[in-house]
Amino acid sequence: MDFMATPPTSPGSPRKRNAKLAAEVYGRIRADIYDFRLLPGDRFSEGEIADRLQVSRTPVREALFRLQRDGYVEVLYRSGWQVRPFDMQQFENLYDVRIVLETAAIERLVRLSLNNRLEDLASIWCVPPSRYYDDTEVLAVLDEQFHVRLVAASGNPEMAAIHQNISDRMRIVRRLDFKTAPRIAKTYEEHAAIIDKLRDGETKTAQEILTRHIHDSQAEVKTITVYMLHAARERFGR
Repeated sequence: MDFMATPPTSPGSPRKRNAKLAAEVYGRIRADIYDFRLLPGDRFSEGEIADRLQVSRTPVREALFRLQRDGYVEVLYRSGWQVRPFDMQQFENLYDVRIVLETAAIERLVRLSLNNRLEDLASIWCVPPSRYYDDTEVLAVLDEQFHVRLVAASGNPEMAAIHQNISDRMRIVRRLDFKTAPRIAKTYEEHAAIIDKLRDGETKTAQEILTRHIHDSQAEVKTITVYMLHAARERFGR
């Protein structure tokens, strides 16, 4: 049986325009969640978003399903959508699992002599302060990639898959770790120190730095999350 090939999509085709619009809607809703204009637990409909952004429901629906895949919202069948509520105990548990996985990855990297796989990370993190990024969005991505690639480099794909899943679920709060210049500087310093100790084969010291690094991040994120949620509820009267 012959199958008709799908015609190529031209730059100005409706499909291209809809995809671009859906990406823009995704960015605007995610920004509302990040800036606590949409609070955890807030419910809304596709129609409400479409009306507010002055777009049709199709790109809104596509954006919401992407936000659902990324862990920002959840669908309430027959009741619209909801910003995923914060479960601080769940985040605490995920931080604990991260420590287990990442310290195990460090042990494997040294034991199997795989620590030379981190040189691309060194080019980002082992740099002078004049080369530090100050864009918090960029830093959040780079920080996540540091930890994901650390585990992936250890050569265990099952560990890497579990760690990636955890990173996806924590993304909404981890970005809050870069609200102040001292936290940015400390992240650079600690990432660089972990890489240096791995280069030297100092497993225990690298594990200790990483554990302290994650605990500090956990405490910072928890404090900022509670403060920002309280401030947002005061501001919007919710």
